[in-house]
Amino acid sequence: MTASPSPDDETHDESPHRPGGTPPGGVRPDRTAHPMNRISSRPAGRPGPVPLDRRRRPGPPALVVVAHGSRDPRALRTVSALLEDVRGLRPGLPVHLGHIELNEPLLSDTLAGLDAADTADTVDTAGAEGAVLVPLLLSRGYHVRRDIPEAAAAARVRTRVAAPLGPHPLLVETLHERLVEAGWRTPATDAERRTSAVVLAAAGSRDPDSAVDTGRTARLLADRLGVPVVPAYASTAAPTVPDAVRALAARGRHRVAVASCFTAPGRFATECAQAAPWIASAPLGTHEAMARLVLHRYDQARAATADSHAA
Repeated sequence: MTASPSPDDETHDESPHRPGGTPPGGVRPDRTAHPMNRISSRPAGRPGPVPLDRRRRPGPPALVVVAHGSRDPRALRTVSALLEDVRGLRPGLPVHLGHIELNEPLLSDTLAGLDAADTADTVDTAGAEGAVLVPLLLSRGYHVRRDIPEAAAAARVRTRVAAPLGPHPLLVETLHERLVEAGWRTPATDAERRTSAVVLAAAGSRDPDSAVDTGRTARLLADRLGVPVVPAYASTAAPTVPDAVRALAARGRHRVAVASCFTAPGRFATECAQAAPWIASAPLGTHEAMARLVLHRYDQARAATADSHAA
């Protein structure tokens, strides 16, 4: 996979690239040959127990969290810690990490590793159930629409792609609590409400669906806070965070907080926070609601597949 020129881990419309590719490997061995040979080698009428092929044991599909990748080392540390939280909430579920670019392991390598593990008949394997890919992205965009599905289609394990994390009430819960941690307090008077607002700082994308999703997240957060929430962007889309702050100030709203709608620290999150005239929240990071949201998207994708098979 060729890294795009974007220096941050959150932008959604980098130059097109094609993650994935055909992983190495030959023709799979006949998985039924050796149990049948063991049966036929016993005397007639005394077949005895047949050991089960471990790859055929029932079990959940692997969860592959798909992060964008970043040159900021804090991003990988944050995502890795979030995966540990996910594992803690769902013990026994195989949880893996794959990046679209900039960091290892790349998504294509993670999927190839699942195929290799299946072939090697190891315990932590995608097996017949395959894998569910959960984008660690907060809206739709080029990566969700093209990059991740193409990597999934190129994989030799059966895959399903879940929805991105946003919009969703659990995302709004995390945004709200990060604002409270930064010093946000619900306006106590009408005068405070008239002068208060929040700028929801997101990555930005040329994909119009990304703006739709970010706008919906902003509306959900506004309902939670009781003040206007204006979507703004670090790159590509308009308005920028400084422009949104200035527009709010022109309307008499000077008690303005910036809500960081980024999964992990990085250049975009830092620059948006610096534009805050009052307080800025930390990135979403390892909040417990984020781990629950990852598992919720995983469960949704599994349920959707089951429903389609039943139809």
